[in-house]
Amino acid sequence: MIRWQSRSLTARTTTLFAFVACLIVFGLGAFLYMSARNALETSTDYALVGRVEHFRTLLNDMYNIEQLEARPALFETMLGSEHDVFMFRRPGQAPFIRINPDHLAVPDMTPVPIGSPVTRAALYSTPGPNGVQVRWAMARATASGNGGVVEIVAAHVMTQEASLLKDYYHRVFLTSVIAALATALLAYLALTHGLRPLHAMAGKAAEITPKNLTTRLRDADAPVELRQLAGAFNAMLDRLADGYERLSQFSADLAHEIRTPIGVLIGQTQVTLAQPRSIDEYQSVLESNLEELERLARIVENILFLAQADHDGFAIETAPLVIEDELGNIAEYFEGLAEERGLSFEIEASGRVKANAMLWRRAINNLVVNAVRYANSGTTLRLLGHQDEQGATVTVENLGAPLGAEQLNRLFDRFYRGDTARSVFTESNGLGLAIVRAIMTLHGGSADVSCTEQGCIRFTLRFPSAAAV
Repeated sequence: MIRWQSRSLTARTTTLFAFVACLIVFGLGAFLYMSARNALETSTDYALVGRVEHFRTLLNDMYNIEQLEARPALFETMLGSEHDVFMFRRPGQAPFIRINPDHLAVPDMTPVPIGSPVTRAALYSTPGPNGVQVRWAMARATASGNGGVVEIVAAHVMTQEASLLKDYYHRVFLTSVIAALATALLAYLALTHGLRPLHAMAGKAAEITPKNLTTRLRDADAPVELRQLAGAFNAMLDRLADGYERLSQFSADLAHEIRTPIGVLIGQTQVTLAQPRSIDEYQSVLESNLEELERLARIVENILFLAQADHDGFAIETAPLVIEDELGNIAEYFEGLAEERGLSFEIEASGRVKANAMLWRRAINNLVVNAVRYANSGTTLRLLGHQDEQGATVTVENLGAPLGAEQLNRLFDRFYRGDTARSVFTESNGLGLAIVRAIMTLHGGSADVSCTEQGCIRFTLRFPSAAAV
């Protein structure tokens, strides 16, 4: 089965076509053969029945026994073939006219009574020379001139019919073989021509490499049966190209993020080791290095979380949470940091949501940290939350520099912080908003961002109705 499945589609289809052609031709030939055989047997039987009836009429109307014995050649000319049998005899006696060139034994038959017609049902069949079928008929008749009762025995040896059927059988077999070979050849040529678009698609697909992911299959020129395959293949290439681009960007951003703390660690360590230092100086360097190491640890931790969140089998446990209480606790936690930057909190919340408490707080914390970091001084941070029939919604708003559509589309990308953020020192590593979206994906919800012309940036988290309590 494995070897058959691994063969080419052309070879498999050609073989199946040839097999089907053999079945059809052989089946049709067998049907015609049986029809011809039945027709020949029927024709032979009626000829034999007609011959016996003709002899009964002659015997009854024209000839007596003496006349029959004097003219044996008359009956020889009426036989169907040179092998046929014809006999006249009185009941229980030896034939007084015997024509039996092959000396065939007469089977034990019941003669058709006088006055009853001879039918096919009254015929007998026995094997003859070389297995050829012999059809027998026996009927009683009354000879003219009070000649008494005479039994007519006639038989036809189906030698000619057997030869004809044998020749017909050979013709059917030869025709079937030729038809199968011709069908296989035509099927191979047709399939070779018909599968050219598939070979063209394979050649086009072979041109696709990691450095050339822009090539696409031309589904418009493909046959109807291959358009769905070409469309699915192009969609897969789009996903691969997007994933490869993201992976490349992720690798570059990861190298950029790790390079800075590693460079700081190496530089500070080299400077410190260049000459003897006091204990306080060594302690200061170690504290600075610890900060950089902690930064690296946060990056690694965030990357591991995102990798786990991308796995389909990652499951979370949820519990009912009061939205107003949770937002109040978060605002209280960040109140000191907000006051240092001249910011205040405003909370409007109601309802409940069923979520993982730790992940819920991490997502909201990341949004609040982002709002505190980039909000204009002297503005208010708004934390909104409500529950409705569609689920639960949490919104974090802050007033800052307006963002364009391109920036908004990339805010949830990993390691993205915006061009201005990269030019100055920031505590962000560009993974906070990516983690927010990953958390919402785990909850079956969504994370969106919008910005007005006045710079009101609004992050909205939507939890589905199954997550609302």
